[in-house]
This record gives sequence, structure tokens and C-alpha cells, in this order.
Amino acid sequence: MYEPKVSIILTTYNSLKNLEQTYSSITTQDYNNIEIVVVDGGSTDGTIERLKEYEKIIKYNIHWISEPDNGIYDAMNKGLKIATGDLLLFFNDIFSSSSVIRMLVSAVNKNKNCIGAHGDLLYCQNGKIKRQWKMGNGNIEEGWMPAHPTLLLHREIFNVYGGFKTDYKCAADYEFMVRILKNNTNKLAYVPEVLVYMFYGGTSSNGIKAYCISFFEASRALKENGISRPYLVSLKRTLKVLRQFLNVNIFKKL
Repeated sequence: MYEPKVSIILTTYNSLKNLEQTYSSITTQDYNNIEIVVVDGGSTDGTIERLKEYEKIIKYNIHWISEPDNGIYDAMNKGLKIATGDLLLFFNDIFSSSSVIRMLVSAVNKNKNCIGAHGDLLYCQNGKIKRQWKMGNGNIEEGWMPAHPTLLLHREIFNVYGGFKTDYKCAADYEFMVRILKNNTNKLAYVPEVLVYMFYGGTSSNGIKAYCISFFEASRALKENGISRPYLVSLKRTLKVLRQFLNVNIFKKL
């Protein structure tokens, strides 16, 4: 049975421990046709030496570069140019099982009218669950958004819609999703399982100041893409996120 090539694109900068965990997680996948693309921002913590070691492992086709960039979204755009897969996933976290890529690809293959697939994730810190992301399917106008680290997309989508806007600090991934999913023009298949354990932290999930940046950038993304009442939509999105924190205790009891 034909397996489309999946490019998993990693971006990193002086974060060797996370890179090692992410790479190890990828190597457990039972899906054979995987290409790993690593865009490093010029790390000095041993990342380059480790990438050279990974190159020697014949099982995995890995491409990497290490050079200064203009932030994570610039690095992600570089990864787009390097990747050669039929399906693309931006990923810097940990897969929940060895079958995640296979499940996502299967969902894409079964839903020919969809541009890709997504699932649920858990935000984790020091082995503890901080937040559960479970939104299912919905529409952007009601505050819904898929979990980007679980989002597997056809390459054609990037060819048609372009990459990530580098003038955003923390919401360019959200802007991209709004761009491709607004007005329900494109559909995603949904895998109703926790697929990813996400490292908790970063600009979009760390503190009040970061939240304010995220809120106003998200509103800007909505406005730029012609979504009416962008601040109301952002508020709806915020309420959905707050429910995710509340659902953590429920999840722990299951």
C-alpha cells in the first residue's frame, strides 16, 4: 500500500534536550515514509554535533541547516522550502504513541475532501498535565482552532496559501490557520485522540503579558482575513482555552 511521504519540520535554537526528546519520539513511529527537516538558528549547545550524529542513522532521511534566522516563523518558512514530503507537519514536541503519524495519514486518506487532519493534545510540564486541548471540529468564527502541533496538511495548501507571516511574534501559526480555514472553505479530518504531548511554555502560553500579545495578534489575524467582529471571536477563543485548563482535572480522573 502506497504511503505518502510525510515531512516533519522541527525548528530549534539552543534547545538540545527538547530536540533529543522530539527526535526520539519521531523515531518510534511505525510509519515508514518519514522525512525529518531540522532548521536550527545557529545553536551553540551541542545541537549541531547531535544533528551530525542523526545524519548517520540510515533509517531516517534527515535534512538540516544551522544559521541565524529572524525568529521561529522565519525558521518555519525555511523548513517549508527544504521539505519534499506530500504531507507536512510542524512539530517540536512528543508523540503520544508510535502510531500517531499513521493515524493522521489514514484520516487524510479516508477523507479525500479534506486538506489535512488534526487531533487532541496535552500541554505538559515536568511530567504534569497543565492543559488539555480538545476542540474537535468547528469554525473559526466561533473561536475554534485546531491544535497546530497535530496539524498534518497537504503540501498543496502551502503552495496555494503561502507560509507564515514573520511580522507576528506569537500568532503567525494562528493567522495561517485562519487564512486556510475561514468561511469553512477547507475542511480538516479529526482524530479524536490525544496525539501530542506539548512542551508547556513559549510566547503564546506564558504569562499575562504573553496572553495580551497573543490576544491582540489573534484579533489582528482575524481582521486581516476579513472575519467580522474579530475581538468578539478572540474572546470566544479565550473562553475555549480557559475551559481547557478546567478540563485538566476531569482528564486526570479518567
